[in-house]
Amino acid sequence: MSDLIQPKVLKGFRDILPVNEIQRSSLIEKITEVYRSLGFVPIDTPVLEYTEILLRKSNGETEKQVFRFEDNGGRDVAMRFDLTVPFARFTAEHFSELYMPFKRYHIAKVWRGEKPQAGRYREFVQCDVDMVGSDSAAADFEILNVMKNALHAINVDNITIHVNHRGIFNRFLSKLGVMDKSEDILRSVDKLAKVGQEEVLKEIKEYTQDDSKAALILEYVSQKGDFISILNKIEEMAGGPDADSQRMKDIYEMMKASGIDSTYVLDPSITRGLDYYTGVVYETFLNDLPSIGSVCSGGRYDNLAGLYMKEKIPGVGMSIGLDRLIAGLEQLGVSQKKGSYVDVEIFCQNTEHQVYSQKIASLLRAKNINVEVFPEAKKMNQQYNVTEAKSIPWGILVNDEDVSKNTFTLKNLSTREMFNGTDCEKAVKIIKGE
Repeated sequence: MSDLIQPKVLKGFRDILPVNEIQRSSLIEKITEVYRSLGFVPIDTPVLEYTEILLRKSNGETEKQVFRFEDNGGRDVAMRFDLTVPFARFTAEHFSELYMPFKRYHIAKVWRGEKPQAGRYREFVQCDVDMVGSDSAAADFEILNVMKNALHAINVDNITIHVNHRGIFNRFLSKLGVMDKSEDILRSVDKLAKVGQEEVLKEIKEYTQDDSKAALILEYVSQKGDFISILNKIEEMAGGPDADSQRMKDIYEMMKASGIDSTYVLDPSITRGLDYYTGVVYETFLNDLPSIGSVCSGGRYDNLAGLYMKEKIPGVGMSIGLDRLIAGLEQLGVSQKKGSYVDVEIFCQNTEHQVYSQKIASLLRAKNINVEVFPEAKKMNQQYNVTEAKSIPWGILVNDEDVSKNTFTLKNLSTREMFNGTDCEKAVKIIKGE
């Protein structure tokens, strides 16, 4: 009987090979650069939190998805299911050390025990930004702006960001006299794109116990048109102008002034299922693949930190679901992958040339060229196969004459064009296309 253990991973989890991890790391680097350029600073929080911290403001569905257990000390702990709730705890715990408004970014893994499907895993990366300490239209707009900028930085431009305001919707529900069922209705409406109007209407009727009110709610969330015309309509249905509808008008004016308003639509059906959102909410869809769901979402959560402290700290933030976004780009055939970060492979035809090869590598690296030296004199076909797997564009060949003349042969590995008698200075210019 074999003592070998079958290598396998848990359902909904996965290993990530270099070609995929390089892609993910590259996207994270570009997103991080955008976050930093707009004044956001990094923090980190533990993977494990006390369960009461994570679940104090959540619905039953969230509790079902949390990985929860008792640790060796008998404590009830859970793995974070997002980065926002831990940030609320972080803000309360370090409030005296923070300046306001405080703008943070956090890029890390989170865990949810939901059913795995295309673009959805039980372990995945979120790329969050949040601003706490400011309840202003400018703060709301800044998060909406960073969403577009971050996606643009990774060449994801064919998108539509759907925006709504929970406050207007809640005024509308109060006017109908069903505010006590708001959380249930919000969650039902949030499923509109997934299950359709008929199913949502059926659920709303159960909560309102009134067919006419249910029909009005469906009419409210189904409004179509340009941003301002929809805003005027739902404002009227909610009882007229108020601070919430004015907030949306102010945000829209900032979008227009920045020349980015065409990316955003006002969508009254966007409610976000999590309970902690209190104001502006938004979700982002790939125009060519809306079926994959939102790849970037968030909203205002003015009372979240209040669960852990007496002071009311307004907050607004968003998160890019990186793994779902990558899955969408792969389905669209527009994801860019490469097998390494190397620009040049120095082949080994003769082990006696290894010292010289290391000298060339050092000189090229000093010119910001990423170089790898093949460590042993294997058959050239084997070495070429390695460079192909790693997507390395250039190769260097060395012979006895090259060593004596301090030169080498540079080879374009895709076109097979050869540059004989090349030195390091010339090679740098050819590789950089100068």
